[in-house]
Amino acid sequence: MADSWSWFPALAVGVSLLKCLFIGGYRSTDFEVHRNWLAITHSLPVSRWYYENTSEWTLDYPPLFAWFEFALSHAAQHFDSDMLVVEKLNYSSPAAVLFQRLSVIFTDLLFIFAARECCRCVQEQKGSRDVLNQPPFILATLLLWNFGLLIVDHIHFQYNGFLFGFLLLSVAKHLQSRHLQGALLFVVLLNLKHIYLYVAPAYGIYLLRSYCFTQDNKDGSVRWSSFSPLRLFALGGIVVSVCALSFGPFIVTGQLPQVLSRLFPFKRGLCHAYWAPNIWALYNVLDKSLTTLSVRLKLLEEAELPRASMTGGLVQEFQHSVLPSVSPFITLVCTLLAILPALASIWWRPRGARGFLRCLLLCALASFIFGWHVHEKAVLIAILPLRSANDTSSNISRCR
Repeated sequence: MADSWSWFPALAVGVSLLKCLFIGGYRSTDFEVHRNWLAITHSLPVSRWYYENTSEWTLDYPPLFAWFEFALSHAAQHFDSDMLVVEKLNYSSPAAVLFQRLSVIFTDLLFIFAARECCRCVQEQKGSRDVLNQPPFILATLLLWNFGLLIVDHIHFQYNGFLFGFLLLSVAKHLQSRHLQGALLFVVLLNLKHIYLYVAPAYGIYLLRSYCFTQDNKDGSVRWSSFSPLRLFALGGIVVSVCALSFGPFIVTGQLPQVLSRLFPFKRGLCHAYWAPNIWALYNVLDKSLTTLSVRLKLLEEAELPRASMTGGLVQEFQHSVLPSVSPFITLVCTLLAILPALASIWWRPRGARGFLRCLLLCALASFIFGWHVHEKAVLIAILPLRSANDTSSNISRCR
């Protein structure tokens, strides 16, 4: 068995070396975003982290990610201490670039480990000696060499690989029937980046149905008498403990409203400056088309219309000119309606980890299609677990 997995280190080392080639390449404004967060968490007291606004790139991730940046800042000071000065906006010395790029590559080790755990849950084809046709090898390649993740993290610049490591590791733990560990990893992930709330309903319904209820009826429906309060308390204890550690210091100091206002800035508008290809992008196109037609038919005055309100490259609120404007509540209702069938399916007819994975994918896709202010990279939340779902749906085994 050891020889059959000798290819995995080669894949991992190969993609890590490829990432090193991007160190001196193009980087987006997110590079400055994370440099500023390093400076904020290193130079300022905790009480000012979510109030600091010297830069337009204010801290808007959950507290656990802020502590992650705080930990990184202590390593960053050995590369270039000037990068930790809040007032030095758009600072990008060679040493600062090197540190930030290496920090992404280093934290990707968690993603590599999580990919390995997922691959262990996929059954190898017996009798086949061709590694290229083995489901574990295919899955590892699709995960480790995911081109979208390479672009977003190692060219654009973010820490998505680190975060997806928690997601994939959580999925692997559920495939291994280690549900408390899987729940713990997911709660930690939510406190690192709240965008993963997209798939929280799948986790909640799956754990309630398949972990808190211990038996089914013969027809597969839930046996209500099998409910275990102890298991529910264990899950609740995990959620409360992690959230208390993450948000506790800000609750005690009365900063929770300020933190939440940073995490959920609804005034940023329906769509991101660079539209995600979802239903609201089509809605915007239809509104603009109807606006153009109305101007030509002299039903609207062009001078009264906002200029580039949805395509100006800015993150802002805007009102549609012809169609009704969409509120955050409307997007929430649309999302909930879209995920409801998937949640009902794993409640009434659970199919173990396979059903959970499929529900997770549908929740991620529905949130991407109907969510408020969706980033285009959010589609990775569906794409990466999809790799696992494709390989585990017919080749799932008891994880080793």
